[in-house]
Amino acid sequence: MDYEALYERILRKVDGNAYLPWFDQVEEGQRAASSQLAKLMQEPGFDGATARALATQLHADGHIDEVVLHSTLHVIAASPHIRDFSEAARQIADQELAALSQGGPRLTANLASVDRHRGVLAFLMGNYDVALDYFSRAFERQRSAGNLSNVLASLLRLGDIDAARDLFRQVRASLPTQLVTELDHIVTLDPDLALLREELIQ
Repeated sequence: MDYEALYERILRKVDGNAYLPWFDQVEEGQRAASSQLAKLMQEPGFDGATARALATQLHADGHIDEVVLHSTLHVIAASPHIRDFSEAARQIADQELAALSQGGPRLTANLASVDRHRGVLAFLMGNYDVALDYFSRAFERQRSAGNLSNVLASLLRLGDIDAARDLFRQVRASLPTQLVTELDHIVTLDPDLALLREELIQ
């Protein structure tokens, strides 16, 4: 794998004022409904049918748009309780179509979400090199700590621990402080990134 090219994709100069935090993936008007859905899906043993019904109702009532609807339905289908990867893949395709149809100023962020979901599906199916490519694309489109953490998790799953540590060090030395702070927080919480925690105390 060409890590120099990967590093170039991640570490190219970033306009700090253009940085979109992880929670900004959903525009402000849809965050309350999205938070309601997220809370439901974080409950132990949540019911997929109930979550799908709530997402569909929130969309019908105008609280989330079609892009967020399909994004949510993908997350439900791909969740550990359900693992319906065929349905997850269908929702990704529908989300991309909705994003392209909607267009507008949210197009880049919406396509980043599509790339992220494709990466998640590949990751869950054990295709970590494919996941790495999709997560890198998502980060290029939306430079968030969450997208970058997925890149690092893919490298670790590929067994490229030194490459992940090297990228993490470079990121912490060169990218905007806000992004680095949020990434550090994710590393302290995400078990997939546990091997990077020693970098936080150096």
